[in-house]
Amino acid sequence: MVKTLFKSSKFMIGITILFILLMFTLMYPLINTGDPFNMDGRPFQEPNETHLLGTDNFGRDVLLELAHASRTSLYVGALAGVIAISVGLLVGLFAGYVGGVVDEILTFITNIFTVVPSFVILILISVSLETRGAWLTALVIGFTAWPWTARAVRAQAASLRNRDHIYIAKISGFSAPKIIVLEILPYVASYVVMAFIIQLASGILQESAISMLGLGPTNKVTLGMMLNWALMSEAPRIGAWWTFMPSAAMVGFVTFSLYLINIGMDEIFNPKLRS
Repeated sequence: MVKTLFKSSKFMIGITILFILLMFTLMYPLINTGDPFNMDGRPFQEPNETHLLGTDNFGRDVLLELAHASRTSLYVGALAGVIAISVGLLVGLFAGYVGGVVDEILTFITNIFTVVPSFVILILISVSLETRGAWLTALVIGFTAWPWTARAVRAQAASLRNRDHIYIAKISGFSAPKIIVLEILPYVASYVVMAFIIQLASGILQESAISMLGLGPTNKVTLGMMLNWALMSEAPRIGAWWTFMPSAAMVGFVTFSLYLINIGMDEIFNPKLRS
């Protein structure tokens, strides 16, 4: 299966783009060890030999900002994805396997969270917080994004609970947690991996959106914060494209690569999509 996966052109293109972007976010701060908040240039300098992507409205190096911002946004997206997948997997597996009243209660709670606009909740929670670290932003995003994973996992777990191997595990004396981990979880593992990739992309987009509104992390530079600074300083109006285009392009390239990876995996794991 892994060898087949690496034969997928979509998967390989996505992995290559993501690898290049990750190398930039990891390596450039080691080359340029400056502080991204350091105002060492004139405001709105065009790209030049000293500042390869110019400076922003405060005279800060845009390329250095971009590297640190991309790292923070990826961290927020990844942590939010782990939280969303963990909660969704726990709720979905438990509801699908146990069934009955427990299933109905957990499904009812999941449906409530699904109906209520998660982005509105995200904004309200962010507004109520005086200080917001990157981990706290990820926590808020993760706990508003779990219902979709829970619903999909619950459906798969419910379809598996009456299979022969589950019945054999029960009469063999396996406990419910052991059955869930050993007999059900492997069947949903491929979906969980693809769901995490989608949650990672969604987390980056949501972080960018709330940071662009000025509600993101208060102690770190993020891609959304770079867009917020550009909009607040009216950079698009004066033609300072270098202050907002790189961050917008980074969001686009990262999410595009993740969706390519997801599509490539879906074509491999789903036989109906194979050519």
